[in-house]
Amino acid sequence: MTWDFTEDAAFLALCDAYKESGEPSAMEFLAHGEGAFHFQELTQNAAGEGIDLGDSDALEKFQQDVIDTLEDLCT
Repeated sequence: MTWDFTEDAAFLALCDAYKESGEPSAMEFLAHGEGAFHFQELTQNAAGEGIDLGDSDALEKFQQDVIDTLEDLCT
């Protein structure tokens, strides 16, 4: 199953919050506060779309994809 997380409302909110934060590192932004909240919402939406993030490797890969996309699209 393919799901484009960049079209999800939680990702769009995450992107906006990242831009507004002024944080230079997407990884640091996701580690706490508003970034962590939006990332958790995004992972819940992924689960709702049938994406299995139950094992740590899958979650780590998803998180890295989100970080890379934030740094590419939202800076």
